[in-house]
Amino acid sequence: MFGRPVDTVEKSSIEAVTIGARQVNSAYHRQVPVLGELGSATSSQLPSTSSSILIPLGSTEQHGPHLPLDTDTRIATAVARATAARLRAEQLPFAGQEWLVAPAIAYGASGEHQSFAGTISIGTQALTMLLVEYGRSAACWAQRLVFVNGHGGNVGALTRAVGLLRSEGRDAGWCACTSPGGDAHAGHTETSLLLHLSPEDVRTDRWRAGNRTPLAELLPSMRRGGVAAVSRTGVLGDPTTATAAAGRRIFAEMVDDCERRVARWRLRPDGMLT
Repeated sequence: MFGRPVDTVEKSSIEAVTIGARQVNSAYHRQVPVLGELGSATSSQLPSTSSSILIPLGSTEQHGPHLPLDTDTRIATAVARATAARLRAEQLPFAGQEWLVAPAIAYGASGEHQSFAGTISIGTQALTMLLVEYGRSAACWAQRLVFVNGHGGNVGALTRAVGLLRSEGRDAGWCACTSPGGDAHAGHTETSLLLHLSPEDVRTDRWRAGNRTPLAELLPSMRRGGVAAVSRTGVLGDPTTATAAAGRRIFAEMVDDCERRVARWRLRPDGMLT
């Protein structure tokens, strides 16, 4: 489990951001402006020395017959928004810092899901190049950059890109939207999160338990044939046990973890905040 419990201020921040995510669904179909979003700002509103950005990084890929293709992007966006709200409220990691949430990067390295319709993967090489050029450009005015990752397949690109950015003197890092003990894909964990964030988009009449074999045992087959080699539906885990209450708890843990890592600002060699 992650660190400390969510206190009153943190709960209100999470609640506000969660409501925004429920109304909007994603960073690129935003109808309700959220304070602190980079896409809502004008150039003249951005301080030249004290702005930092959280960049949600997701994917467009199959999430079984019951979850939307942008599930990873929705989760990363909601976590980034709630984290930014807390950092602004607490003025962390240092006074005067303004944390903004950038529009989400909604495409990643999802080749393992390519057998399923709707998946759009740009691959690790292209994603690495995108993140490097993104970071170089944003660092011209932003003090710190944090990629908030919602898809495990993006990790290879993140470590390469952030490592290069840091070697060039840019203050960048990344954190992951993960939950201890969570299942692998479109199962209890992600379905619970979506029941909390976007309940109207979870097709509970279509959910079915998928392959519940531990991921480590599935990887050899997945390396040869992708997710389709181990799951006909694309689900790894059991979504039928998901609840909104579980999603609320998991989401709070993710935000708590991300905020703690950003506030402490210590990095592993691969650029991940610790």
